[in-house]
Amino acid sequence: MPRPAQRRRAVLLRRRRLARALALMATGTPMATGAPAAEGEASTLLFGSLDAAASTFATAGAKIALDRLDRPGFVALASAGIGRRVERSSCTCDTRAGVASLARHTFLGSALVGYQWFADWGVVAAYAGVEGSREAILDGNTLYVFPGRTGLRLHGEVWARPSTDTLLAATAILGSARGDAWTRIALGYRLWDTYLGPEVGLYADRTGYRKWSIGLHGTDFAIGRFGLRASAGFQFESSGGAGSPYVAVSAWTDL
Repeated sequence: MPRPAQRRRAVLLRRRRLARALALMATGTPMATGAPAAEGEASTLLFGSLDAAASTFATAGAKIALDRLDRPGFVALASAGIGRRVERSSCTCDTRAGVASLARHTFLGSALVGYQWFADWGVVAAYAGVEGSREAILDGNTLYVFPGRTGLRLHGEVWARPSTDTLLAATAILGSARGDAWTRIALGYRLWDTYLGPEVGLYADRTGYRKWSIGLHGTDFAIGRFGLRASAGFQFESSGGAGSPYVAVSAWTDL
């Protein structure tokens, strides 16, 4: 095969893998690359993720390209998630001071439109759209349900390969429905067929809640037709406590 044709094929293969990375990054949870489609012409990707720790969140959704996922152009992203976290605050109960523990349950959905740009070193994508949320707090046996909120979501991400064996992934999301912000940065080095390396994350919202996490990830491995990412580490929450371990898993496949 002529050398120019080999280079073109290598570029196409990199684009297919990077395109699938963006779909998982865009869910607002730690993301990962996926295995290329059999024909390399997929326009739809299904994904799901679970972050399990003292605070837990699960997400599912789909990314749809007007043309193909491995080409520059407009894309649409729809996702829905549900989460639970425990919040602690000081209170006075029966004339005695103490600490109250409340469980906050959250449902969050979004529909975004964006554009993705490809370069030899990686992919950049930007999204904007609407989001909606509904929250409820369980205090003992009493459930308080809050009115739903709608707002704007802005999302930016970069998936870069500084060299053939290294990885840099960065994501930032701002949402007005819950007044929250989330960011994650991951570094990796390719061993066998997987990128391994550290990841750090930060989340904050209008309630005053903050969460920091640091851990290790394994990105870009497959089981059958499903691409997978797994990570584990330790997280700290502003609600108090000495911190807790976390485990996160993401899976995706072409439709």
